[in-house]
Amino acid sequence: MGGLFGVVSTTDCVHALFYGTDYHSHLGTENGGMAVWGPQGFQKAIHSISQAQFKSRFVDDYKKMQGLFGIGAIDDETPQPLIFRSKFGVYAVAVSGLITNKDKLVNELLNDGASFGESSGGTVNNAEIAAYLINRGDNIVEGIASMRAVVEGSICALVLTPDGIYAARDKVGRFPLALGKSKDDNKSYVVATEASSFENLGYELERFLGPGEIALLTPDGIKQMKPAGAEKKICSFLWIYTGSPTSIYEGVAVESARERCGRYLARRDNVQADFVSGVPDSGVGHAIGYAMESGIPYRRPLVKYTPGYGRSYTPPAQEIRDLVATMKLIAVRDVIKGNRMIICDDSIVRGTQLKNYTIKKLWENGAKEIHIRPACPPLMFPCLYSSSTRTTAELASHKAIRALEGKEVKNFKEYLDPASAKYAKMVDWIRGDLGVTTLKYMTIEDMIAAIGLPADELCLHCWLGK
Repeated sequence: MGGLFGVVSTTDCVHALFYGTDYHSHLGTENGGMAVWGPQGFQKAIHSISQAQFKSRFVDDYKKMQGLFGIGAIDDETPQPLIFRSKFGVYAVAVSGLITNKDKLVNELLNDGASFGESSGGTVNNAEIAAYLINRGDNIVEGIASMRAVVEGSICALVLTPDGIYAARDKVGRFPLALGKSKDDNKSYVVATEASSFENLGYELERFLGPGEIALLTPDGIKQMKPAGAEKKICSFLWIYTGSPTSIYEGVAVESARERCGRYLARRDNVQADFVSGVPDSGVGHAIGYAMESGIPYRRPLVKYTPGYGRSYTPPAQEIRDLVATMKLIAVRDVIKGNRMIICDDSIVRGTQLKNYTIKKLWENGAKEIHIRPACPPLMFPCLYSSSTRTTAELASHKAIRALEGKEVKNFKEYLDPASAKYAKMVDWIRGDLGVTTLKYMTIEDMIAAIGLPADELCLHCWLGK
């Protein structure tokens, strides 16, 4: 998914930019970057964060950079922000999201005379594509709007200029952009994917940009440049997994939503167990809610060794995901041995890490029973809007369907219905493949209720295919 942070101020902004961008590190593991504008013009720094945390890679840049306005980015696909000289003058741009028609757009731009620098892996940088498309407009605002109109997928953007920062949310608001202002005065304003990055830096949340809205941040305030559209489809997975427990989206706190997920799981369950636990970190809130509702005590059979280990879901390479999954969780044998346990997790995507690096550790340390309770329904479709699951074949649900049907099937409508016999067989196959005592998923209705927003304002594509 990636994360964006921007700040405008009448004084040096680099402290807020450095720490604000770092507060988005849970959204990516590959690239980080910062760009600033001030009396000395534009400066930028981009580094790989695949083998080091953001703070350690950028601490030297933090000490050297100076500027009044700045933008930062964390992203798995695109090293950014990038600086461009254009008909609008010099500006820097950073984007988050996924351009699914990237090849088509690149070919069109090449035919129009554009040229691109080659990124690692031979791909074209998303920020470059966005800049070329923005430059087609009569001004930056219209350029951003026209860029979003031709991009398939989902794209949020920050454009840093000497006039301020243009902040643009994607067309239907699949991913958030929050606006904040300084608590001490009205001369510093921020925009971020994560509103939780504001508090410790002395900012307070003003509001969220609406879907498709464009705003200009300057030290004089926040000016709406293009109003929000009517349609909203925010990613449900933000509350289930992607967001930090401290995050808030559309006024709904992630930790509270996860606790409600756990409560709904417990209400539909009758399994007997000695304790409840959550797979650290994103399963913990779900497990706390389950424990509160059921009255079964919460314990920690697996503890995350935090330093140096990020999320095992976000790295693009399978071998890196496996390494992180192996190393980050340490089993507590004294808690595990001889006990029946309910293990809440945010989801089952591929299932390999849960099976090989979580469940295996529990059995090896003497678990008596393991009952897995994911906080969302079976994932049935790859995400079209973020760089997470990219193919149907890799999903645990489709491994089960192939095994049960003996072939790939195009019409798997019955497997989407929790009341059907085929759904039950699919879940039982996944249970057997994981090697656990029982497996029971959250229903789509309970998940929506736990999030607390109307279903028509949520993107549910991963589960429903629409």
